[in-house]
Amino acid sequence: MFSMILAACTSTQEASPSASSKPSTDTASLSAATASKPVQISVFAQQANDIDLNTNLFTKHLESKFNAKFKFDVIPYDGAKEKRQISLASGDYPEAYMLTAYIDQFSQADLLKFGKQGVLLPLNDLINQYAPTIKAAMEKDATFKSFITAPDGKIYGLGSYTQCFHCSYPNKMWINTSWLKKLNLEMPKTTEDFKKVLQAFKKNDPNGNGKADEVPLSGSTEDFGVRVIPFLMNGFIYDDDRNYLNLVNGKADTVANKPEWKEGLTYIKSLYDEGLIDPGAFTQNAEAFKKIGENGSGQILGAGAGMHPAIFVNIDKGNKNSADYNPVPPLTGPHGSLSTHDGGGLIPGAKFVITNKASKEAQVALIKMVDYMFTMEGQTNAASGMEGIDWRKPKEGEVALGKGVTPQIATIPAVDGQPPRNAGWSGMGHFYQPQEYRDSIVQGTDVYDSANYERRLYDATLLYQGHEPKELFPMWAIWIDPALTDEASILQTNIKNYIEQSSLQFITGNKDLNKDWDAYVKGLDNLKLGRYLEILQKAYDTAAIKK
Repeated sequence: MFSMILAACTSTQEASPSASSKPSTDTASLSAATASKPVQISVFAQQANDIDLNTNLFTKHLESKFNAKFKFDVIPYDGAKEKRQISLASGDYPEAYMLTAYIDQFSQADLLKFGKQGVLLPLNDLINQYAPTIKAAMEKDATFKSFITAPDGKIYGLGSYTQCFHCSYPNKMWINTSWLKKLNLEMPKTTEDFKKVLQAFKKNDPNGNGKADEVPLSGSTEDFGVRVIPFLMNGFIYDDDRNYLNLVNGKADTVANKPEWKEGLTYIKSLYDEGLIDPGAFTQNAEAFKKIGENGSGQILGAGAGMHPAIFVNIDKGNKNSADYNPVPPLTGPHGSLSTHDGGGLIPGAKFVITNKASKEAQVALIKMVDYMFTMEGQTNAASGMEGIDWRKPKEGEVALGKGVTPQIATIPAVDGQPPRNAGWSGMGHFYQPQEYRDSIVQGTDVYDSANYERRLYDATLLYQGHEPKELFPMWAIWIDPALTDEASILQTNIKNYIEQSSLQFITGNKDLNKDWDAYVKGLDNLKLGRYLEILQKAYDTAAIKK
C-alpha cells in the first residue's frame, strides 16, 4: 500500500510540480487502506459457561463477514444485571450491549430513560439504510413493530422476538392417561368431568398399591404455566395468569371482580375441600412439584399443571412416567372453554443497543450484523451454532415441526463426552424467531422420544390454539408513558398480589366467598384499580400495534 501511495505521488509531481495540487489518488488510496482495517467494536456481553466469546466460531464468522473486531467486556450470568447497571452509571460504557434476554436486558423504562439522555442511539435511520431484513419484519408484523417502537416513534434497541408456539399457551394440564385407562374413564371434557376424574383418582387406588397415597392434582408457583387456578378458571372467565386483564371492545378491564370469577373460585374451592388439589400446589416450587411426579416409591400424581410435562416428570431415555401424561384440552365450563394466551412468551425490552460511544463505522457494522441475525441462516448460526457443526440442511424424507411446512433446518445432536462446540452464541444470539422459523425445524414423529419433545408440545398446543378470547390485552406490545412507569409498577404489584392472595384465601376457606366478596371487590377499588386501568388504556391507545 505504501508503494502504491508513493507511485501515485511521484506521477503527480511529474505532471504538476505545484505543491498545492494534491492528487485525488492519494486520498483514495489512504481511504482504501483505512477501509481494509477491521472496525473495532467494544461490546458488553453476557457469556454462558460453555462459551468463550473471544474464540467462538460465530464470533469469528461475524468478524470476517463484516470486517470487524470485537473487544468484549465479558460478564458471567451471575450478577449480570448489577454489572450492566454499574457500567452505565460509571459513564465508562462500551459502544454496544449484546445481552441474553432471559438473563438480563434493558427494560422499556431503561430504554426510554437512556434514550432521552442520549446514551442510547435511535436505530431508525440505521435500520432504514442498512437493515432490510429488520425493516421487512417491521412491515410484515405489527406486533414486532410495536414490540420495538417507543411511544415517541424511536427504536432504542432490539429485543429477542422469539415466538415459541407451545410457550404462548402456557397453562396446560397433563393427566395420567394410564390411570384413566385402568379406571375405564374418558378424557374429561367439562369442569364437572374433571372433578369426577379427580375424585376417582383419589378414591379408587389407580396406582394399585392398596394405599390412599394418590395426589389427584398438583402444581407449583412459578410463571411457566404451573399454577393450577388459570386452567380451571378458564371454564368460567378468562385468566391470563399474569395481570388478570381482559380487553372488552377495545377497553382494558380486570376479570378478578366479576361474578364469573367468584363462580370459578367456588368451583376450585369445591375441589380443594374434597382434597382433590394438593395444598402444596399453592406454596411449593417446581423442584418440590417434580418430587411428586417422580415419587421414588411409585407413581402417585394424577394430573399436573405446566407448560410442559418435563417440569414434573423425567423425559430422558429410560424414563418410567413420561408417556403416561398427556394433555387435557381446555375444559368447557358454565361460561366457555378458554385457554391462556400470552403472545408467545415475548419479554418487552431490548437485548441489543448502540450507545453514543459508537463510531459511525461501528454503528453500521453492528446494525448489519444484527440484520444478518434476522435472516434464517444468521439466526440459526447465532442461536444454535454454525452450519455443519450444530445444524445441517434437511435430508430427503425429513419432516418439519409445523404441519405442512417445508423443513429448512436439522439440528446435529451433541455427543456425550465431547467438549462444548463453542460455535454459536446461544441466548445472546436470539433475535428473530417467529413461529414460522421454529415450525421449519426438522423434528421426528415419535412424540415420546425425548429427541422429538418439541413435536409433543406442538401437538398438545394445537388443542389449546384458538380457545383464547377474540380480544386480548397485549401487555407484551405496549409501552407505558415513562412519567407513569413508577406509578403503574406499584399499582400493578399491589393489585396482582391482592388478587392472588385473596384467591388463595377464598379457595382455602380463610375468606368466605359469600360474606367477604363485596369487601374484596371494594379492596380492589381502594388499591386504585381504576387508575391502573386508565394508565394501561392510555398505553394501549397509543401503541404501535394499533397504528
